[in-house]
Amino acid sequence: MRICVGCRARAAKSELLRVVVGSDAQGQPAVCPDPRGTAPGRGAHLHPTAQCYDLAVRRRAFPRALRLGAGPASTPVRDYLDSLADQQPDPPTRSWSSSS
Repeated sequence: MRICVGCRARAAKSELLRVVVGSDAQGQPAVCPDPRGTAPGRGAHLHPTAQCYDLAVRRRAFPRALRLGAGPASTPVRDYLDSLADQQPDPPTRSWSSSS
């Protein structure tokens, strides 16, 4: 069991996305997704939803959970969550037919 840094709810490790400190495209420190959960270093866990991500950013949970002084950019996590949302198939629409 792990706790989501966004909504603070307990969930199984397999339901959460692990994030670690890495670097962004410019080489600056950034919070990066670790979907396999194998990256070295301290990690934090987050539900892979935009709502929990927004809560974590608003609460400044990433620097606190990862024990960082200044808040690094978390845009790599946001980009990863957006790519997950793009991969999700649209929910099927139910067609109601009247069969008499």
